[in-house]
Amino acid sequence: MTLIFKKVRPALALLMFSLLLGTNSVIAQKAPSFSNDIMPDNKTYFFFQADRFEYYSIGDPSPIVWDAQGYIGKDINKFWFKAEGEALTTEREGEMEFQGLYSRAITSYFDFQAGLRYDLAYNDTEDNSRGFAVIGIQGLAPYLFEVDGSVQLSEDGDVSASFEGEIDLLVTQRLIAQPRFATNLALQEVEEWGVGSGINDVQLGFRLRYEIRREFAPYVGISWNRKLGETADFTRAESGDASIFGLVAGVRLWL
Repeated sequence: MTLIFKKVRPALALLMFSLLLGTNSVIAQKAPSFSNDIMPDNKTYFFFQADRFEYYSIGDPSPIVWDAQGYIGKDINKFWFKAEGEALTTEREGEMEFQGLYSRAITSYFDFQAGLRYDLAYNDTEDNSRGFAVIGIQGLAPYLFEVDGSVQLSEDGDVSASFEGEIDLLVTQRLIAQPRFATNLALQEVEEWGVGSGINDVQLGFRLRYEIRREFAPYVGISWNRKLGETADFTRAESGDASIFGLVAGVRLWL
């Protein structure tokens, strides 16, 4: 009996040693505790794009025009920031628009947005500004149309709306044509801002860009802006042109 035990004891020791190693290996391979920080679909993203940064050649003076936007946030909830405007190159005159918006995904392709907008217009004699509350929707419509529409309520109770849409048409993998449409309308007349009631304007553009890199693409194109109704009357009263057609050249970039 003693002899048998002496023969079995090394085998038992080896078995216990193997079990100990296996247990430590299982512990070492144990998955970490759950955390949203390691979920790939819950990352925080940052995006910035200057869709238009261009020189608009319409005679003298000609303006610099910009239209930029971006966001920071996760898949569902984001903070969007938008800025657009134009400034003359030889005179102190221009107008700008800034927006800060909370954005929530409501479908795979569309976000609902709500927030604040601030407008600034200036020239040699005066500076004007006004604020708005904004609600809108932005996303990708069928056939890959990028659309952005919103309704604004000014600090004085004036209601207005804006809409723009564009689409990228690939000529080659790097050469891309981009038609663009935009319009604005208002329910009330706001003469000090040159805004009449009804549809204020129609903007049509066509740009052809070459993507040296996806993040950097110079372009050339044409742009036409036609003011309508009372807005056109206000423009003519200020010795302005209700219809403007010109060439554009600029760069599109994103981060």
